[in-house]
Amino acid sequence: MAGKIQYQFSAEVWQHSGPGGWHFISLPEAMSTEIRSLLGQEEEGWGRLKANAAIGNNQWETAVWFDTKKNTYLLPLKANIRKKENIVKGAIINVTLLL
Repeated sequence: MAGKIQYQFSAEVWQHSGPGGWHFISLPEAMSTEIRSLLGQEEEGWGRLKANAAIGNNQWETAVWFDTKKNTYLLPLKANIRKKENIVKGAIINVTLLL
């Protein structure tokens, strides 16, 4: 996985309200504060930062978005990744993130 800074954390999977809502994990707030202070100048529209993520045996190119209401970055979990790793809402998962 290519990237500048590596972060590892565990977090609970949650689903955005509404039918067919996306699944996300929220980065820990302290980690998000550090990321924003180090890489905030690289954010694109809507607080988007390009990233590479890994869960289990799967790696993919993605992005994290800063959510001002939650005061943290959010990592969206694509359906194909959830299926490959048997991830469901409420599960606690381990993530490696490269920014």
